[in-house]
Amino acid sequence: MAINLVDMVPLVQDKKFTALILLLCLDLFMDGAESATQAEIDRHLEMGRQYLASNQLADALTHYHAAVEGDPSNYLTLFKRGTVYFALGKARNCLQDFSRVLELKPDFTTARAQRGVVYLKLGDYSNAELDFHTVLLEEPYNDDVNYLYSKIDPAREQWAAVEDLIRRGDYRTAIAFLTQLLEISPWSATFRESRADCYIKENDVLSAVSDLRSVNRLSHDSTGGYFRLATLLYNMGHTADALKEIRECLKLDPEHKDCFPFYKKLKKVEKALSDAQSYLDERQYVGCIDSAEKVLKFETEVPMVIFSAKHLLCSCHVKEEQFTQAVTRCREALEIHKDPTVLCDRAEAYIGTEMYDDAIRDYQAAINIDEHLQRAKEGLERAKRLQKQSERRDYYKILNVKRTATKQEITKAYRKAAQKWHPDNFQGDEKKIAEKKFIDIAAAKEVLTDPEKRQQFDNGEDPLDPEGGNHGGYGGFRGGNPFHHFHHGSPFQFKFHFN
Repeated sequence: MAINLVDMVPLVQDKKFTALILLLCLDLFMDGAESATQAEIDRHLEMGRQYLASNQLADALTHYHAAVEGDPSNYLTLFKRGTVYFALGKARNCLQDFSRVLELKPDFTTARAQRGVVYLKLGDYSNAELDFHTVLLEEPYNDDVNYLYSKIDPAREQWAAVEDLIRRGDYRTAIAFLTQLLEISPWSATFRESRADCYIKENDVLSAVSDLRSVNRLSHDSTGGYFRLATLLYNMGHTADALKEIRECLKLDPEHKDCFPFYKKLKKVEKALSDAQSYLDERQYVGCIDSAEKVLKFETEVPMVIFSAKHLLCSCHVKEEQFTQAVTRCREALEIHKDPTVLCDRAEAYIGTEMYDDAIRDYQAAINIDEHLQRAKEGLERAKRLQKQSERRDYYKILNVKRTATKQEITKAYRKAAQKWHPDNFQGDEKKIAEKKFIDIAAAKEVLTDPEKRQQFDNGEDPLDPEGGNHGGYGGFRGGNPFHHFHHGSPFQFKFHFN
């Protein structure tokens, strides 16, 4: 029968007895609270078990966390949480849990064997050996532990061999040996960092990046690792990825002496590159050019970042139909890195200036680098078609005059075009383009101001075509000199400095 202790209190006249009754009430209340807490712990353990059975490790971990908080001295609960940490590859956490278990129950050999496995995976062979040896004193015929114990000495010897290979500069063999070691000790930050160093020596930077990311996850203080990784990615031209890594460093230390100044520069470079790409995607080519030029102000030393900016300039100048500037920027980008897309961009610039031979050469070079690049294949066929169509020069089009233009109109148009495209007004790649245009301008003036040659052209025959029966020296020009006009009464006296 239930006893209502509160109702009994007024009936009690003895103060000492009243105090005893109140203490009894408190004890009963505390007993109920403890039972409720234990029930809650049991519920979390059961939920953790169910999630673990269905391989929902993160959910299982949440419930084991709650169970450990409810009873932090329960070694079995700690062990269960440690096994989940182990399954998630969280080396430091599971090591802490297994060590705490062994503090609470030193004779729990299963926990000691499991901690030995963690040490083995971490490459801590001395502690792994100690734990396995202790287990084998109690269970000498434990096959699993004997097998793992037998791997320790060969692993030590292999690591010594790796160190010797690295000293001798045999990085390729060292990589192979380290890869074998990492099958035994995948949580070893030392082994992964060593392999990353070897990959860098072998110019396999992407593989190094993968290992360094693992090192950062495994390290206690990874600020230096994040800085190194960010620097490596930046030097590869992967500015967005570099920015993510440097932010991870700043999360750990907002005023890190290396990460903070690098972050300030990197943020500006990445924003300018991102803006340029956005402008290109939105077909706002002037904005693209302006933003890419900013990158070259922020960064003057790292080749692949400079390449990214010049690649964008190459593309945007082509889209803006600024073909001579495009050729220059494309060439500068290609001097840093032979990229097939840049070759295609330059080929389009050459097509824009009707330099079809050069376009064909660039498209073919792009295909030689990437035989599956459809843009290059289609561009090559297009360039060949345009080249065939352009074999017969249209002298009226060159001078931008009508077919009915008078000699006076033709001469005026010639002077205007000659002034614009005189080779002495250009440098570098632009000079090469100007020289070709200038030759065509001179040829157009020769044909269209000569009544006989103009008549031949109007009849469908190019009088300056050496294959058309008019062999007049260089391309059909009198005396073999395409610039003879400028030495026989022409109003322009030009000097030529062809390199």
